[in-house]
Amino acid sequence: MDRETIVFGGGCFWCTETVFLMIRGVESVEPGYAGSPKAEVVEIKYDPDVISFEELLQIYFSTHDATLLNRQGADVGTQYRSIILYTTERQREKAQHYIDVINKSATQRLVTEVQKLDRFIPAEEYHKNFYQSGQRPDYCELVIDPKIDKVRAKFKHLLK
Repeated sequence: MDRETIVFGGGCFWCTETVFLMIRGVESVEPGYAGSPKAEVVEIKYDPDVISFEELLQIYFSTHDATLLNRQGADVGTQYRSIILYTTERQREKAQHYIDVINKSATQRLVTEVQKLDRFIPAEEYHKNFYQSGQRPDYCELVIDPKIDKVRAKFKHLLK
C-alpha cells in the first residue's frame, strides 16, 4: 500500500509532533497550520502497512483532551482545538466512526472536528523538532514529558 497523510490538531503542535515522532511506521511529522479557522496541527506521513489508521487515532485521542472546546491546558483559542483533517474518504469514515462510538457511551462528548484537508501550511522553522531542540525546557517538562510517558506506557508495542 502507498504512504498516507493525515493531519491532527490537538492543542499545541509541539506536543503532537513529539508524540508521533516516536511511533513506528510514522515516516515524517511536520508542524503547521490548517483548517478553517486555522489550527495548530501536524501533518503525519505514515506507512499503513506498518501502523494502521486506527492505531494512529488511538494515540491521538490518548494524548489530548478531545472533550475541551478550543483549548488544551493553558492554551486557549480556536487554534488549539481538537481537529482531524483527512486526506481520504476512508480516513473520514473511520475517524467519524471512532468519535461516534466513544460519544455513545461517554459522559463528556468528544468535540473533535472532522474536516477534509484543504491546505497545509508548514510552521516556521523554530517550531520544528521543538522538543528535541531543547527550547523551553520548562514547558517540555511540564506539558510534553507526561504525554511521552503516557505513550511509552500505553503504546510501547508501537514505538520505534
